[in-house]
Amino acid sequence: MRRAACLAQAALLIGHGWRSLHGRHRRAVVAGVRHKTRRRLSIVAIGAALTLPHTLACAGGPSTPAETQAVKAAEAWLKLTDGSQYGASWSEAASLFRNAVARSTWEQQIRGVRVPLGKLGSRTVKSVTSKTSLPGAPDGEYVIIQFATSFANKKAAIETVTPMKDSDGTWRVSGYYIK
Repeated sequence: MRRAACLAQAALLIGHGWRSLHGRHRRAVVAGVRHKTRRRLSIVAIGAALTLPHTLACAGGPSTPAETQAVKAAEAWLKLTDGSQYGASWSEAASLFRNAVARSTWEQQIRGVRVPLGKLGSRTVKSVTSKTSLPGAPDGEYVIIQFATSFANKKAAIETVTPMKDSDGTWRVSGYYIK
């Protein structure tokens, strides 16, 4: 479950900017293997055993109507960013997102990330996970979606998109992260 929490935090855009625990999580696993102590290896093995069933259960596409709606919302929002319609992507984002970052700041940040990647090649849903609580965010309905994506200038990327059910009941993107 720790891995899921890392992914959730990495996906959510909060007032102070993007947060990513992937590096710390990855270093902890690597450190456990590098030192090859029984204790650390046991911790890594237990962590993998606890994480694997969760990962397998949520691998692939959506499994509930809410997840299906969230994936559709994420894909529609991604089409805006793919088409360089960054202002429109901000307008279509969740109120949590819009309250956390100014439109001009979003346009500048996303342009700096997406333009160097080049044109979209392909995108497929890799995993879908529903959550009602995320670190640093109000409780609500969230779906963390990971896409395996390729771009002209980056052949293997993982996009994490986090739609949430907004106050009007519509699924809208509350976070976006590319790795």
